[in-house]
Amino acid sequence: MAPPTQIALAQPAAAMQTARRMTTSDLLAALEWRYATKVFDPAKKIPADTWAALEKSLVLTPSSFGLQPWKFLVITDPALREQLVPHAWNQRQVADASHLVVMTVKKSLSEADIDAFMASIVEVRGGTADALAGYRQMIMGSHSQGYMSTEWAKKQAYIALGQLMTACALLEIDTCPMEGFVGAKFDEILGLEAQGLTCAVLCPVGYRSADDRYASLPKVRYPLDAMIEHR
Repeated sequence: MAPPTQIALAQPAAAMQTARRMTTSDLLAALEWRYATKVFDPAKKIPADTWAALEKSLVLTPSSFGLQPWKFLVITDPALREQLVPHAWNQRQVADASHLVVMTVKKSLSEADIDAFMASIVEVRGGTADALAGYRQMIMGSHSQGYMSTEWAKKQAYIALGQLMTACALLEIDTCPMEGFVGAKFDEILGLEAQGLTCAVLCPVGYRSADDRYASLPKVRYPLDAMIEHR
């Protein structure tokens, strides 16, 4: 049997042969268009099929060891979102965007979680758990050293945040990454403690309001040669 990494790469490579290639101009135009939306239009909702694709983009996010130590809460209940606003520094994006994604992570990763991931690999790729014994041992080594902490898991959530924001930009859907919230209150209101989860970061998703003056402001970025060094 081919190593897991070879199997993982084979399927996407075949799919890319038939996929439409985006131009570099398309990519940069989408990223220039994107900004941290301050005012969403509460009347505009993301179509169901588009949202389904964005959820799939979240699931496709890479993570350390492939462990996916997260759960994404998609909150559309208006009353619940209004309840969260005061604990997000009264930022209306939480309530006014089409969807609110609360990116939560596991507060601790157990050996059972690792074994569940091993079982998932066998289910998807075939083979046996015994063939993955070395990989499992490597992961368990990091686990036993305390590497997989809550902070580690939160760093993984930021990979998902970036993936979601980029996917949205390519579809001309607006986002606003948000750290400005009281994590303990979000955990309490959303009942996360009982699930062994905690909030990492928020991402309202929807469509910008015509009244958002930040939409037309140019991006403020340092020059490329100041940010990128070749060695």
